[in-house]
Amino acid sequence: MYKAPSIEKLARMMDLVKYVIFPDYSPIPSWTDGAEAIRDILNSQVAATTELRTDLTDRFISSLPEIARLLHTDVEAVLHNDPAVSDVGEVILCYPLVTVMLHYRVAHQLYLLGIPRIPRMLTEMAHSSTGIDIHPAATIGEYFAIDHGTGVVIGATSIIGNHCMLYQGVTLGAKNFSYDENGHPIDLPRHPILEDNVTVYSNTSILGRVTIGHDSIIGGNIWLTHDVPPGSKIVQAGTEQ
Repeated sequence: MYKAPSIEKLARMMDLVKYVIFPDYSPIPSWTDGAEAIRDILNSQVAATTELRTDLTDRFISSLPEIARLLHTDVEAVLHNDPAVSDVGEVILCYPLVTVMLHYRVAHQLYLLGIPRIPRMLTEMAHSSTGIDIHPAATIGEYFAIDHGTGVVIGATSIIGNHCMLYQGVTLGAKNFSYDENGHPIDLPRHPILEDNVTVYSNTSILGRVTIGHDSIIGGNIWLTHDVPPGSKIVQAGTEQ
């Protein structure tokens, strides 16, 4: 009989992943064999949820260099977009983006591998500590930045391109759901697509399977349920552009 994975062990695994990716900013001792320790914990937690397949954990370990590359692009995006930040260390140690994207990018890879429960647990751990809710099934490109971040929600079928930035309180959500003959919701694409170089300002809700064209700027406090062509600037009526 399978049991629930251990949050404590998953937290330890994420500490080790952070050490592997950002060794200069981690309290894990330098003698720790990070990859093997990650493999051991992940194997034990996968075995708690489903039949253990070591090939899946091996594939996850092999994906760590790409996860690290993506996370470093996210750090660079913060440096590029926030004049208040002084250096890389400040971003890694202080910005909630790093915590939430570390958990999301690990969880997304585990989700792609078909590992149950653990991906959602990892993103909910980050949600609890940062106030940022990203579903592990969402697709997010490189150089992704969130400023402040509290209250950001990114739904499961959202697709976000490269060099996108969100501010606090942004929701990429569903407008409505489709149901089967038994009244159960169907998991269809229902969340927005943000193409490359899109910025969405605070407390804006973009709902439904709509596309925000590349190089667009969406102002704050907007309710948006339709497609937006590339290069658009959307603001509230009566607001100066």
